[in-house]
Amino acid sequence: MDRTRQALSVKPVELLFEEMAGAHRLKRVLGPVTLTALGIGCIIGAGIFVLTGLAANQYAGPGLVLSFVVAGIGCALAALCYAEFAAMVPVAGSAYTYAYATLGEVFAWIIGWDLVLEYAVAASTVAHGWSHYLDSFLGLFGRHLPQRWSGAPFDFDPATGHWGATGAVLDLPALLIVLALTGILVIGIRESARFNAAMVAIKVAVVLFVIVAGLPHVDASNWHPFLPFGWSGVMSGAAYIFFAYVGFDSVSTHSEEAKNPQRDIPIGIIASLAICTVLYILVAAVLTGIQRYDRIHLDAPVAEAFASLGMNTAVFIISVGAIAGLTSVLMVLMLSQTRVLLAMARDGLISERFFGDVHPKFQTPHRSTILVGILVAIVGATVPLKVLADLVNIGTLFAFVVVCSAVLVMRRTHPALDRPFRTPLVPFVPVAGVLVNLGMMFALSWENWLRLVVWLLVGLAIYFGYSQRHSRLALHLENELARGGLSPGGRALDD
Repeated sequence: MDRTRQALSVKPVELLFEEMAGAHRLKRVLGPVTLTALGIGCIIGAGIFVLTGLAANQYAGPGLVLSFVVAGIGCALAALCYAEFAAMVPVAGSAYTYAYATLGEVFAWIIGWDLVLEYAVAASTVAHGWSHYLDSFLGLFGRHLPQRWSGAPFDFDPATGHWGATGAVLDLPALLIVLALTGILVIGIRESARFNAAMVAIKVAVVLFVIVAGLPHVDASNWHPFLPFGWSGVMSGAAYIFFAYVGFDSVSTHSEEAKNPQRDIPIGIIASLAICTVLYILVAAVLTGIQRYDRIHLDAPVAEAFASLGMNTAVFIISVGAIAGLTSVLMVLMLSQTRVLLAMARDGLISERFFGDVHPKFQTPHRSTILVGILVAIVGATVPLKVLADLVNIGTLFAFVVVCSAVLVMRRTHPALDRPFRTPLVPFVPVAGVLVNLGMMFALSWENWLRLVVWLLVGLAIYFGYSQRHSRLALHLENELARGGLSPGGRALDD
């Protein structure tokens, strides 16, 4: 089979089901409540506790409420498409696996490479945020972390394009929290899920506290003008705070570990997104009601808003919730990263011997978990991610566009396949999902597009240089073609 034909070949769904029965499959221990908690654990974190400040101050003003609505709609449309795939093909890999079964190997690689960017860079960014909030929390007691051990050794100024030394050695708290969570992830998914559930309970309670305690202090005059930057500001705000929604798609990466994936994965995806969207809208309304949008703090907006009211106890509670929230986000991002790598390894696109190895006792991909933990710890402790963090949003939006498109393709190529959950109102929902998420992508600056293109070009070089030559699908398709069971495009002749 020539390389062009292989790159466009799709992975037969039958192969996906065969892999589920293999020796390297994962343990099914997650129910709908745990999956929903994993989704909430990855969603509520840096977005609500950090990004709301800058989004309100410089992009949307009080219209931040509408920004959360727009971003939530885009995510909801994508979530319905994710739910259909997750129930239909309940294996690890998320959007990567769905693209492989519908659009072809090269598109699957692009999405897998894109998810590596999303989860790894987001995890490193959150590690930085965790360290910052820990320092803020200690500041409530008159103590602070030593500057030499609480920041990156160098920094980058996007405005001037200059790099400079900070005087720090490394961000030690960021490094230590990542290594500690790596140990938990290696031990097992059940233990990881229990730890995450405890963190989720804390931060949801804190978010509810923010809403209830803040409502009596809302001044409606702070909501005027409601759209100081116009609708373009609302869309820019939606594209920026989209980071706050990154995480619901991580539920689909655990399809292979769900007890009843056909039912539980759709519940986990939709429930976690719905709960977080409502909480986000209420927090945005309270935050912009307590303080005028141009006075909202950029680094710790929620805590500083209550500090301006003299509510020191509330600041303490919010700081605890932020630390718990960022901890669970960091853990779920790293957890999801290894599941995507596992799926890619099974296909031979990366080393199966390393990334596909599942521990005989813990039944977790321990080698890739340790590697991911070490890399995230090093990057989170030493590299400033002001520029790279922007890639998380555009990369995730790109993945959502692909998944929505893949639903339309799969309905046409495999109409008879069993779908325990069906995306409603097809083609309206997937088409609307493509348009809304593309709209948010175009609201981002051209620099973000350039960085995405560069990242994808690097990924394509790896694909054509290594992955294509080691693809297990290529061997399978050659055997099928020899028997006359497949068309040259890699699809079954009876499709």
